[in-house]
Amino acid sequence: MGMNPAIMMKLMQRLNIFRTQHPKFQAFLGSVTQGAIREGSVIEIKVTDPDGGEYISNIKLTREDIETVDMLKNIRE
Repeated sequence: MGMNPAIMMKLMQRLNIFRTQHPKFQAFLGSVTQGAIREGSVIEIKVTDPDGGEYISNIKLTREDIETVDMLKNIRE
């Protein structure tokens, strides 16, 4: 399964825009990956829409999840 270079370029451009618009998010992720991401940790995501509706979900990380996170971190190398 190959990656479309044009789509990858567009994705990289979008990620750069996201980083510019949300500079604290990358720092947050960096802090979290320094020790909080380990087996048994719980990641919770909450989304509040403009009307005040809330959507919350969480996952408890497994060994396999940690392996996936490690693979994603190594993509940039």
